Amino acid sequence: MDSLWQTDRLHGGHAGPRPARSEEGARAESPDGQLEALATMAALAGATERIKFGMNAVVASLRDPLLLAKQCATIDFLSRGRLLPVFGVGALADPVWKATGREPAERGRRADEALEIAQRLWRGEEVHFAGRFYTYAGACIAPLPVQQPLPCWIGGSSPAAIRRTARLGTGWLAGLAPPGEVKRVIAAIQAELRERGRTIDPDHYGATIPCRVGEPDPALRERSGRAGAGLAGGTTAAIVARAREYLAAGAAKLVLIPLARGTRDFTDQAERLVAEVLPALES
Repeated sequence: MDSLWQTDRLHGGHAGPRPARSEEGARAESPDGQLEALATMAALAGATERIKFGMNAVVASLRDPLLLAKQCATIDFLSRGRLLPVFGVGALADPVWKATGREPAERGRRADEALEIAQRLWRGEEVHFAGRFYTYAGACIAPLPVQQPLPCWIGGSSPAAIRRTARLGTGWLAGLAPPGEVKRVIAAIQAELRERGRTIDPDHYGATIPCRVGEPDPALRERSGRAGAGLAGGTTAAIVARAREYLAAGAAKLVLIPLARGTRDFTDQAERLVAEVLPALES
């Protein structure tokens, strides 16, 4: 493994009274809800020395671009250049829009402005910007990211996401999508890049793959979504074969999601991925 990934989800979790749990149970299972991604990246920066880490994907349309740029630059500086951020616009059906009183219809345009501002700040520019959603006069940050340029991977498969990747991205990471869809989007991004006179490293295309080593679990298979068919549970050979379909589609980076019930099961699945799947995939 070369990196650890955290999903960005600001809204959701357990509401109301929580059932009592023993100390043993509290250690064994994850807490309700989900950790905030950027705070988790900062914790990983301090707890590790070599491995990289990223957010898959931070919702740029929900965050102030100056604060987002400062947070990412700080984490990359403290980790000596190990941040791998991926940015998206968020799902249309995400309840966060209603919870925060925002309209999701223009989330893509908002993200475009936010990422343009953030990239300029990461380069050390003094940013003057008057857009539809954000206005800045002489904004700047320091220290700058160690990585120059700071990676800016983009998520999403819509025509707008393809254009966004070709215009602003240094990489692309698919969500839950089958290999054929991944291949189609990569080809579309590369065509758009040629029109713009830009390039993205062939190693900077990735896919997100839910998987479970061992006997299939129907409930976990259902949770994995349509991309998990044939992969959500099975033998090491079956998982490796599926992963190679994504490699053949052009996805050089594979972000594997262990499908598990609770912390202990997740740890077991992660260890089996390292011990059984990765060696077979590399052979």
